[in-house]
Amino acid sequence: MGLLDRFEQRLDRMVNGAFARAFKAEVQPVEIAAALQREMTDHAAVVSRGRTVVPNVYSVDLSPHDFERLSVHKDTLTNELGSMVNEFAEEQRYTFLGGTQITLRRDEALETGLFRVHSESKAGVASTHQSIQAPATASTSSATGSGQPRLVTDDTTHPLGRAVTRLGRGTDVDIRVDDPGVSRHHAEILLGREVVLRDLRSTNGTYVDGVQVGEVVLSEGNVIQIGATRLTFRAG
Repeated sequence: MGLLDRFEQRLDRMVNGAFARAFKAEVQPVEIAAALQREMTDHAAVVSRGRTVVPNVYSVDLSPHDFERLSVHKDTLTNELGSMVNEFAEEQRYTFLGGTQITLRRDEALETGLFRVHSESKAGVASTHQSIQAPATASTSSATGSGQPRLVTDDTTHPLGRAVTRLGRGTDVDIRVDDPGVSRHHAEILLGREVVLRDLRSTNGTYVDGVQVGEVVLSEGNVIQIGATRLTFRAG
């Protein structure tokens, strides 16, 4: 059984056949998965013997109708697309410069059933599975930035919207940190009445404001360091 077949079966089981019934005439998730594979292969670059670098950031433009349909199962779909991209890269022995991002966007100019895929390579820290989102506007960006706990590194913001957010170098974490000093499962952030950072028995330890911690309640402006990477906590 091929990777696309496995992807389609997993997705179908997760949503009890909803995709199979709803997308007969519109864009089907397996079509997006296949397009991501083609995009990755088309833009593969051999940088040295045994090392081929491929894009790790993907944007899929959808028609308004297809975007609204897909939004119903956004978390399931984006998680499965992210897993499929990582599985395909592993099968082909491709290398990413950073964590993978999958973003689906609304494009008013596209007709139902049509979509476009764009890709690029970005190094550093990246959320592995991005939620579906419409193109950002000044008002939505401001609201996201000020009303929700988040981690900030360089010019990238990572909202903390889950009960548990895992950080590390592995492909199955929520925020992937492309840093050789970071463990696969390095640390996690628990969101409740307080925001708690917990080290996951990492090799090189987790530091907050220069002090090594096992578990600590985060406060506005705390600087978290894992490996050589620093992330600033914003309470929202």
